[in-house]
Amino acid sequence: MTAPHADDCEFVRASVDNHVVTVTIDRPDARNALNGQVRTELKRIVERIADSDARVVVLTGSDEAKAFVAGADVSELRERDTFEQREASRRPRVYEAVADLPQPVIARVNGHALGGGCELALACDVRVAHERAKLGQPEINLGLIPGGGGTQRLPRLVGEGQAMRLILTGELVDAREAADIGLVDIVCSDEAFDDRVDELAAAMADKSPLALELGKEAVRASSRLGLDDGLDYEANLFVQLFAAEDKDEGIDAFFEERDPEWRGR
Repeated sequence: MTAPHADDCEFVRASVDNHVVTVTIDRPDARNALNGQVRTELKRIVERIADSDARVVVLTGSDEAKAFVAGADVSELRERDTFEQREASRRPRVYEAVADLPQPVIARVNGHALGGGCELALACDVRVAHERAKLGQPEINLGLIPGGGGTQRLPRLVGEGQAMRLILTGELVDAREAADIGLVDIVCSDEAFDDRVDELAAAMADKSPLALELGKEAVRASSRLGLDDGLDYEANLFVQLFAAEDKDEGIDAFFEERDPEWRGR
């Protein structure tokens, strides 16, 4: 596959390697802060990935910025009135675009992920953090609350009490504490960070794209459905895969002791 077209983007770039698309936010002068242009470009790239044959997405910030995303562009927030912010908050926003991708999304949290940056990481499926990273929702310090999904996604990961602590104090946590409370899934030292992200992405990309998509959909549904409804939904998705060529290929490869050749159908 080829990388999603990014020639019309100034602050977001995309590269591809073995069915893994890496999307990098690159606005180092502002520590990758999410202004309107970055949000628009990121959403544009994500929409192109959704229609591609990519199997896995890695979302990260440029290493030059020493940040994943340091937050929203506060100068933009200062200039908006209620009407303008209501328009800016209209869904689907970039957070929903990332969360709704059919492909699994790994957040490569290479530095600070604050405010909207933390919310962007929350919209991903797996979060791998560098040990120097810090995460949090400091909007309360500006007289605001999280507005990109933080009050909804964060409690689902860390529980209501921890979410209350982070949102109502604006306290930042380092990567180790973030892992302890469930905000990130893996923490790595500098030497292991990129290798671990690559290994995780490659392990996913080596699987059937249909199974990846439905597996992600089933797990996501677990936070939205009651147990009985969730079990029914899982069973329906499981049965759907029995109509796919990839199911036969996977089982045949198992018996023949060879690597499967996925067709995505």
